[in-house]
Amino acid sequence: MGEGLATGYAMQDEGRLAPYAAHAARSRGRRHPEAAAPTRTDFQRDRDRIIHSTAFRRLVYKTQVFLNHEGDLFRTRLTHSLEVAQLGRSIARPLGLNEDLVEAIALAHDLGHTPFGHAGQDALNACMREAGRRAGVAEEDAPGFEHNLQSLRVVDRLEERYPAFDGLNLTFETREGILKHCSRRTARYLEQVDGTGVARRFLEGGSPTLEAQLCNLADEIAYNAHDIDDGVRSGLLSWSQIQEVPLVGHYRAQALEAHPGLDGRRLLFETIRLMLSEQVYDVIDQTRSRLADHGIVDVEQVRQAGPLVVFSDGMRQSSAELKQFLFRNLYRHPQVLDTASKAQRIVRELFDAYLAQPSEWPAPPEGARPRRVADYIAGMTDRFAIREHERLYGTVLFP
Repeated sequence: MGEGLATGYAMQDEGRLAPYAAHAARSRGRRHPEAAAPTRTDFQRDRDRIIHSTAFRRLVYKTQVFLNHEGDLFRTRLTHSLEVAQLGRSIARPLGLNEDLVEAIALAHDLGHTPFGHAGQDALNACMREAGRRAGVAEEDAPGFEHNLQSLRVVDRLEERYPAFDGLNLTFETREGILKHCSRRTARYLEQVDGTGVARRFLEGGSPTLEAQLCNLADEIAYNAHDIDDGVRSGLLSWSQIQEVPLVGHYRAQALEAHPGLDGRRLLFETIRLMLSEQVYDVIDQTRSRLADHGIVDVEQVRQAGPLVVFSDGMRQSSAELKQFLFRNLYRHPQVLDTASKAQRIVRELFDAYLAQPSEWPAPPEGARPRRVADYIAGMTDRFAIREHERLYGTVLFP
């Protein structure tokens, strides 16, 4: 009976999707073969495994821009991932794409992120490269740290939930979407040790599924919008600054035209809502146009066609201007930089302490010690990293 249910579920999946979508029944499979689930497609199963993973739960206490202790309402890596998934599904459905695969990729794309956001990643990357140099590894070959690759490492190796394999044993398509950036050096390494071809496109050219492309763009849409909200909530950005950005100013004017006298947070929320909606519609229209222009009828053509899920030229320019504004005025704000400097100090000093004294961390496994230390630190939440640093060094950086 289970096999019949699984077949029926796969057929439902086939019937509602466009021919160029990723169909679960045609997946390239898992690293370790498993029987189909009776009531879920393989991509739904991936999503469920991600949601139940330890790494996913930790995202609630990992920094997006503002540290968790700076306020209860700022975005975290978890709420960001949920917003990416919501935006992704909103775009996927009218295009006939696989919403389950979009959701799985969106929820998993930041599983490998360090505590303290990009500041933590940069510090851990520098620590790993320095460890490689000390070990006599050439600069171009020194193993660094990159959160996309770490996310893949989490789902392939680091999660320990199943008796038959390490990791979550996700489908090729979900893993491919998680690995949205990859250097050629890293891609060559993955080709040698992985065997599934998950990084091959970074060596041979080509594109991932439309669902993976969509998640990449939904990530950008989400963080631009919620960083405006968080920036204003924090007091680091003001309305007078933000309304000078053409994209924001345009939708602020629309909001006031529809609702004269609107002000405060309601005006901010309505401006962001209008901006998000228009960006979603823009991506849908442009993607439909590109699919038609290229005559795309299946996934293999998607892989050969180059980027297909894109903004229009005008929206891409407007989005780039917003990103530049946020970089100058929020991400490089003195208060944010001061927090980032302290966070990087914590990561560097934790790395040094654990590398010098393995007894300071619980049950360090055998193997390449710097990489294992990086795995351990990358898995920390902000507050755990802060507590560990205080324990080891007796210094309170974030009272």
